[in-house]
Amino acid sequence: MNDLTPIPVPRRPRVLALANQKGGVGKTTTAINLGTALAAIGEKVLIIDLDPQGNASTGLGVDRKSRRCSTYDVLCGDIGLGQALHETAVPGLFLAPSTLDLLGVELEIASAKDRAVRLKKAIDELCYDQRCSELTYVLIDCPPSLSLITINAMTAADAVLVPLQCEFFALEGLSQLLKTVEQVRAGLNPRLIIQGVVLTMFDPRNNLSGQVMADVRDFLGDKVYETVIPRNVRISEAPSYGKPALLYDLRCSGSQAYLRLASEVIKRERALRAAA
Repeated sequence: MNDLTPIPVPRRPRVLALANQKGGVGKTTTAINLGTALAAIGEKVLIIDLDPQGNASTGLGVDRKSRRCSTYDVLCGDIGLGQALHETAVPGLFLAPSTLDLLGVELEIASAKDRAVRLKKAIDELCYDQRCSELTYVLIDCPPSLSLITINAMTAADAVLVPLQCEFFALEGLSQLLKTVEQVRAGLNPRLIIQGVVLTMFDPRNNLSGQVMADVRDFLGDKVYETVIPRNVRISEAPSYGKPALLYDLRCSGSQAYLRLASEVIKRERALRAAA
């Protein structure tokens, strides 16, 4: 009788892919500090580092020597995602680290029929891991390219969060990113949406920053978050200490901005659930 009892399907956390094929726009900084801010207000968060540079892993204090299992092993199918998890110094925040091996993962899985859904399968399986049953958010730090790794992230995600630097070429390449999102939605993940665009490295003393912000808001409307991440020395310093900015200096303008962004992300998520 008991053998016929159905296994309850666990609740899946919301999965957000932080993507932009331009480098240096604040993807990793946003992943680290948004994840920390979400954890600080009571969410249970996992950051999946899919960038071969591994900056999210370093910025959360996980040194390269301790990354015996990584997202490379997960995508190759050698281990489950749960085996790659590290606890961080932030209560409620976990990390699946990356290594330089990720540079070769596309060649490893290119011929596999499930090459685009490997990460989705890994996250789905993680939901059955007792240690991760309370996860509410998964943030995926994507590499600065529209590669098979990024396609895996978008296929696994519920939504894409786009960090966009307040600089002259901010909108360059954004149309290609949006086109890729449409292609993934059409062929692999029909539920995928753009959760929002966050403007980063904003300098109020620079007229160009203000003009870029106005242009982006005019182009994307309410897809752009109200919160703007300022250019801030403390945010730049924090990774060298292996800490999120919120642990390094909670009172700095950057940390406070990420706390506001976390609240805005949660507010949008509630609105999406209410509309579903």
